[in-house]
Amino acid sequence: MCGRYVLYGPVSRYSEYFNAQAGFEFGARFNVTPSQVMPVVWQHGGVRELTTAKWGLIPSWVKDPAGLTHPINAKAETVAIKPMFRSAFKKCRVLVPADAFYEWRAVPGGKQPNLIRLRDKSPMGFAGLLEHWAGPEGEVQTFTLLTTEPNPLMAAIHNRMPAIIRPEDYEAWLDTKVVDVNVLQTMLSPYPDRLMEVFPVSKRVNSPANDGPELIEREEGVQ
Repeated sequence: MCGRYVLYGPVSRYSEYFNAQAGFEFGARFNVTPSQVMPVVWQHGGVRELTTAKWGLIPSWVKDPAGLTHPINAKAETVAIKPMFRSAFKKCRVLVPADAFYEWRAVPGGKQPNLIRLRDKSPMGFAGLLEHWAGPEGEVQTFTLLTTEPNPLMAAIHNRMPAIIRPEDYEAWLDTKVVDVNVLQTMLSPYPDRLMEVFPVSKRVNSPANDGPELIEREEGVQ
């Protein structure tokens, strides 16, 4: 799964990189956790835009979300057929901007957090799904991240990794006129490990209360 990620900010960085309009500001976040409101990229009326949504999906057809699990991840292999996700997979695919993500590797005595990012430090576009739920206090936008099988780099740490859309596939991924499941599934294959790097970081990232640039610094002396 993917349960924590990093977004350096500002919004202008992602507006330029994803060629998406943005009408809000957003500061750096070094320990993004589920239930937080974060930027996502969607294509609306033929225009690519940055909007904000809460991490943890609430399908539009749900009557009372209080009694429902709000999934933060969805498996790429089954997302087209699972009732929880299939409507959004067809109608509202998004890119979730991230600069890095965290994953924990089992080690003697516990788990060691690791930071994973692209070697050139450019942003990543996680594959995501966006939903709009109409509640008593108005519309709520929520999203989930898609995960896929790990590449060789990630396999040593975890059995899943975020599905990272390649830049050349951004247009097709966001275009709801693209409905061929086989074509879409191809975009969700593991990202090339040669383009990524991983290193250990401080266990301070374990607590959602901690959020600062020191969390993404390499933890020296740790394998």
